[in-house]
Amino acid sequence: MTRAEIDTPHGPARAELHCAPEGRAGLLLGHGAGGGIGAPDLVAATRGATAAGVHVALVEQPYRVAGRRAPAPAGQLDTAWLAVAEHLSELWFDGLPLVFGGRSSGARVACRTAAEGQAVAVVCLAFPLHPPGKPEKTRLPELDAVTVPTLVVQGESDSFGRPPAGHHREVVLMPGDHSLKKELPRISRTVEEWLDRILRPLG
Repeated sequence: MTRAEIDTPHGPARAELHCAPEGRAGLLLGHGAGGGIGAPDLVAATRGATAAGVHVALVEQPYRVAGRRAPAPAGQLDTAWLAVAEHLSELWFDGLPLVFGGRSSGARVACRTAAEGQAVAVVCLAFPLHPPGKPEKTRLPELDAVTVPTLVVQGESDSFGRPPAGHHREVVLMPGDHSLKKELPRISRTVEEWLDRILRPLG
């Protein structure tokens, strides 16, 4: 495992690299608002991605590196994420297609930055469709704006809602809530099989 500290306009971020033998693509995975890169579903997704021949960088946002629990504003998260993606595309993923992803807040960042970061696909774990109990405050436009293949892995009883499937978007429901802790081997398999299928046309 390799770690790197990366300067961004909002302070240093950190990335932890998990290598796959073949290296077909690079997947950047971001954490949730109050959690870190050790979240069980992120670890499971990392395992699945590397099994599919994809290098994974688990990305820690600057506010977490600085020791703060409260997340930075969306604009800062997105700017820092794109700075990390640009750096890693040269440092670790030179010449490889990039896949963006993350859990909860990190999934939102991945969706919002996919176009600008030229991601070829997006992986969302526990996408927070709306705040609990407030379905009128939907974030579906963030998902709908993604024009590349998207995988959403969602808990059946997630209080943040269940995104619908859509054009380019597959939704896989798992038993459990927003934490996605119940079916970790299935998360690994789902991510592995989906990435393998999506990346095959890219050679």
